[in-house]
Amino acid sequence: MQMEQSESDQFKTASAKIDRLLQRIETLPVLPREAEDILSISSRERQKWLKDGRLKSIGTRTVKMRGRARKVTFHVFDPCEIEDVLDRDLPTLWRAEDALEVAENRRRGAGKAARTRSSGSAQILPVVTNSAREQTRTSLKGWDTFDKDGLLRDP
Repeated sequence: MQMEQSESDQFKTASAKIDRLLQRIETLPVLPREAEDILSISSRERQKWLKDGRLKSIGTRTVKMRGRARKVTFHVFDPCEIEDVLDRDLPTLWRAEDALEVAENRRRGAGKAARTRSSGSAQILPVVTNSAREQTRTSLKGWDTFDKDGLLRDP
């Protein structure tokens, strides 16, 4: 079964239109939510990786959302860049790097806290010697009465 000439012309026209649309779609920027879905990442990861330069933005877009008074500005991404990040499985590598960084920061923080505790306890609790206790006892009036009755004992 063959197409008639008029149908064949319509098919070629529609096919050419679809080809142009597909070529244009490849150059459209990727929105943040789309990038998160494509790369299977969270918005926190996207924002962090964008901030430290691992995920590259090609610019920003500002739109006025329906029902909102304010405009919203967000970063958009190059589809080729997103494809490259996905092909090289960079989110997995970046997550591992982030986990190592968090572990190092926790280790460093624990060490700093331990140093603070060890140096701070010596300053907060001064050592009281026996001679200092004796000096305090002798300077109080009526101390001898308590000492004679055996009510006070040295620790």
